[in-house]
Amino acid sequence: PAASLLYPYGLAQRDQKNPKLDDGTSKKLSLAVPFTFYGKKYQALYVNNNGVISFDTRVNQYTPDPFPLADGRPFVAPYWADVDNVNGGDIFYRETTDPTLLARITEDINQYFPKIPFTATWAFVATWDHVAYYGSTTNKGNTFQAALTTDTKTSFIILNYGDIQWTTGAASDGDAETGLGGTPAHAGFNSGDDTNFYNIPGSQTDAIINITQTSNVNVPGRWVFQVDDFKVTGVPTEVPKVADGKSCWL
Repeated sequence: PAASLLYPYGLAQRDQKNPKLDDGTSKKLSLAVPFTFYGKKYQALYVNNNGVISFDTRVNQYTPDPFPLADGRPFVAPYWADVDNVNGGDIFYRETTDPTLLARITEDINQYFPKIPFTATWAFVATWDHVAYYGSTTNKGNTFQAALTTDTKTSFIILNYGDIQWTTGAASDGDAETGLGGTPAHAGFNSGDDTNFYNIPGSQTDAIINITQTSNVNVPGRWVFQVDDFKVTGVPTEVPKVADGKSCWL
């Protein structure tokens, strides 16, 4: 099941929670170790309610733009869309050196990148748990997660998609009842320059709702990237098409 893809999260894991605030963010979170993202070392980040982890500045923007961004903001977008946790859901996060979790992450990375020697020494896990969309008139919720991990030299980001039920908030021209249409969610990375970025196939199209079925590591619902230097590994070039409510690779 997709839920088993997600690393443990929640209050039992001593996670912190973001405030219940439309377009809200965490406070500035100082990291115990620097995280290298596209050749730059960052010692702090923000967990933004709208499905983004950013390094330099908060991201309150609710309608996504394609990468590369003109303003050069460096960030990771597991699912950039108009989340409203006032309507439902929680955003959890923690910095961790828990040996059990690090061993699991190490095993995953070693499986996907067998030629890269890697033993995780640190991780940051952010989880959007059954979060609602702005203007929602239903109880639809999305559950997804981003895990940042490093051995102090090599950095990876793991994106896990548990359950995706909506793509668009009402202020992004989405339908209040379905959470679909308008300008749908965007997933990927923006390094802050005009050269290094990645848009996960289906981003800002109706097909992004099927991200639980797509992958670059042959695990449906999981995307993994090495991000200390820009490398895109095993990425399918085709965009998933939507037909009869199901997706398939073209």
